[in-house]
Amino acid sequence: QVQLVESGGGLVQAGDSLRLSCVDSTRTGSSYAMGWFRQAPRKERDFVAAISWSGRSTYYADSVKGRFTISRDNAKNTLYLQMNSLKPEDTAVYYCAADPRVQSIVIQYTADYWGQGTQVTVSS
Repeated sequence: QVQLVESGGGLVQAGDSLRLSCVDSTRTGSSYAMGWFRQAPRKERDFVAAISWSGRSTYYADSVKGRFTISRDNAKNTLYLQMNSLKPEDTAVYYCAADPRVQSIVIQYTADYWGQGTQVTVSS
């Protein structure tokens, strides 16, 4: 069982940066692929980024390429999402996810384990 806890969200202005963190409190997810999704009010949940268990492969939604960077530190059981040049349309609840297969996250947009979410609000 993997338990994920996100942090780092907040209210920022357009153009600012934020770094989200997601800790696997059970320390069992280091062999799992992990990813970030987001859900804006009245919209479906969208894929943002994913990373293989080793960290060697990363995947991004077109809307965040060049602005967001996903990374992980398996020694700390932590996943990160560095978000730069934030835009008002990035406003959403951001969810961390983990799955044994990166294809589940990147292609099927699903995962076995989810965090509770952290709110990111970008004002114009």
